[in-house]
Amino acid sequence: MDPYTFCLLLGALGLGAMAVSGVGHHGGQAGHAGGHVHLHAGARHGAGPARGGAPASHTGAATGHAAAGATASRALWSLMSPRVLFSVLLGIGTTGVLLRNVTGGGVLLAASLAGGALFELVIARPVWNFAMRFASKPALTLESCVMDPATAVTSFDAHGQGLVAVELDGQMVQVLATLLPAERAAGMTVRAGDRVRIDAVDAAQNRCTVSVD
Repeated sequence: MDPYTFCLLLGALGLGAMAVSGVGHHGGQAGHAGGHVHLHAGARHGAGPARGGAPASHTGAATGHAAAGATASRALWSLMSPRVLFSVLLGIGTTGVLLRNVTGGGVLLAASLAGGALFELVIARPVWNFAMRFASKPALTLESCVMDPATAVTSFDAHGQGLVAVELDGQMVQVLATLLPAERAAGMTVRAGDRVRIDAVDAAQNRCTVSVD
């Protein structure tokens, strides 16, 4: 089996498996998130005040270098996505198989690499993004409600416990809540209808710790 046929089969099998399992969507998200982490980190370093009275021009240059590094990092994360790799392999293999009877050697290799890049940019990426628009969003968990507001359903008892309602995935969910010990010690009370803030969550016990909002 020649290399182009191998790339064609590997790319087709990889994309097919990812389309069935939905791994490509999560992989793309991970790459995107990684790029944003580097971008925010670079922005923080660049935006901070220059130490030792460094000139503003030096700070601006540092910011520019950080932004360039963030862009390169984001591009690298994108290339590491399995979906992108399989798409490029499929494009390389298809181009190589179609042109191997016309040309060969370095010319065929260069044309195949260009065909792989074009296949990913012009065909695979738009089609994949369009398909992912119809994918269901992952359900939110109780942990995602930390620092969110909630409403007391019942007045809290002498132990600082009561039911609160919090919005989760568009639905109101009731959770057993406990007032922060410091606020209990200070004599603060929560009555039905009061607004509180969720400070911590124990999803396994369906409980949370709240403070007066």
